[in-house]
Amino acid sequence: MNPGPAAYEAKEGQNGVISEYRAFCAVDLQLSRRTIRGYIHYVRKFLQWLGDGSISSSAIREYLLQPYFSQNGISTYANALKALKAYCRCQGHQEWMQSFRFPRAPFQPKTIPSREELCEFYDHLESARDRALFLFFASSGLRRSEALGLHREEVDLVTHVVKPRQHSGRTKRVFLTFINDEAALALKKYLGSRKDDNPKLFPMATISERGLWRQARTSTGIQLKPQLLREWFCMEMGCLGVPDRFIDAFCGRVPTSVLARHYTDYSLTRLKEIYDRANLRILSQTQLVARRTHSD
Repeated sequence: MNPGPAAYEAKEGQNGVISEYRAFCAVDLQLSRRTIRGYIHYVRKFLQWLGDGSISSSAIREYLLQPYFSQNGISTYANALKALKAYCRCQGHQEWMQSFRFPRAPFQPKTIPSREELCEFYDHLESARDRALFLFFASSGLRRSEALGLHREEVDLVTHVVKPRQHSGRTKRVFLTFINDEAALALKKYLGSRKDDNPKLFPMATISERGLWRQARTSTGIQLKPQLLREWFCMEMGCLGVPDRFIDAFCGRVPTSVLARHYTDYSLTRLKEIYDRANLRILSQTQLVARRTHSD
């Protein structure tokens, strides 16, 4: 049965509200396109749930009490709350959300995989692309979206410098990072095997990103994903004596301390000196020697 005029009118009204909200997030809040897409997803779901009802604190509270949020964890609830707070600001009704508080995630100590586990996982990767991407993540500290969004000209295979593009929002930043010689060698081999002229360094569909390294995870039982390799990078660089503020710079985190913000040299020369001195290794025994030397 075709929807009646009232349904069409409601849909058109929602589209107009969403367009206004998208502009508010982009201009007023200076959010990235990816964050805006997530916010719109949650607001659409809320408006569909609300139907013809009126927005109020009690309506929002009832919506957030749905089993969907308790079943999908704290982060899902927090993301929906962020989106709804921004929506209420857009509508000029901040008072609707004044009483809501973000949940605090309990601290859970991380377990970072060992270098031996990384080597075992690497041995089960089947393609030159997967091996290059694995070493790229582990030696650069980049976020998944940053690495997969890189173009060829943004990676210098001679100097090993990686220059990601800046994020469009205000919540994330990038400086400069580097890859080690293991990653550079694997990357040269992968690029040499490619027959296309795609400018992206690692062109792949979204569905491929989600299923990344699935076969290796199944074969080894090691649940390695790009985010875990980013965490491994941070831990290893810390063990090798790299100060936190420089690890943050490699990983694109915004400096928080006065020392990091105003009294630290983030020039290419300085960052490369610090990265090279760490002598980060993923597959070779040199890593163990470097760590022992630093401990002594």
